[in-house]
Amino acid sequence: MAESKCSSCNVEGCKSRGNPDAEKVCLDHIKNKLVILSGKGGVGKSTVAANLAVALAEKGKKVGLLDVDVHGPSIPRLMGLKGQKAKLKPPWLIPVKWNENLKVISLGFLLPDENEAVIWRGPVKGSLIKQFVEEVAWGNLDYLVVDCPPGTGDEPLSVLQILGKDAKAVIVTTPQAVSIDDVRRSITFCNKVGNPVAGIIENMSGFVCPKCSETVDIFGSGTGQKLAKETSVPYLGAIPLSKDIAQAGDMGKALTELPEDHPVKKELGKIVEKLLS
Repeated sequence: MAESKCSSCNVEGCKSRGNPDAEKVCLDHIKNKLVILSGKGGVGKSTVAANLAVALAEKGKKVGLLDVDVHGPSIPRLMGLKGQKAKLKPPWLIPVKWNENLKVISLGFLLPDENEAVIWRGPVKGSLIKQFVEEVAWGNLDYLVVDCPPGTGDEPLSVLQILGKDAKAVIVTTPQAVSIDDVRRSITFCNKVGNPVAGIIENMSGFVCPKCSETVDIFGSGTGQKLAKETSVPYLGAIPLSKDIAQAGDMGKALTELPEDHPVKKELGKIVEKLLS
């Protein structure tokens, strides 16, 4: 087995490509795997994934952010990396650096034309996900955060099968009943494939008024916590809706740049502390 215990999966130090155990070798260098899921689209899952990765990196953790949303890769824009390209240094694909602690890979970094539709069937998407785990020079990571498209289809299933049973799901919902119904299916999905759920995050839980800073429950609140109790999975926290979130995403800025007393930043900090513990 060629250097199966190399110190880091970089081009110079790891020769595991072509090795039948290459996948295991790469995964040996990743301590924790968090797969961000949502049963329904439009719940802010990518925003949550991106900002969890940034917050973990700012805690001094070595983090990889993997975007497997093939048909709508939004991570490059959210991270302020739109227009960047991943480099190929055979046999490895070099992820784009956000800072010294955070590396990012997305199909958006590989497309020659970002406006072209990606029309792929399941097997091709599964092959890409496998390559993103096996053939990206992640190095040693404390956390790999994976942003999946909504639902319980090809991409989430491929990710969990490739990463293994120790990969944990973080499920994002909004307070509405229609979202909660789909989140129940996401929990059932994790139970069936045998992966634990690290917890539920209720996103858009109340709206922070930009004038008075009062939080108004325009979508309701607390349903994510009730579902966590009902399904016996951890409840990580509730992130309120704020115009600052939309502005940060459009400008490619992290929510950790918000003022210390901002309710979004405070709640994000609590969620990260729960994940770290």
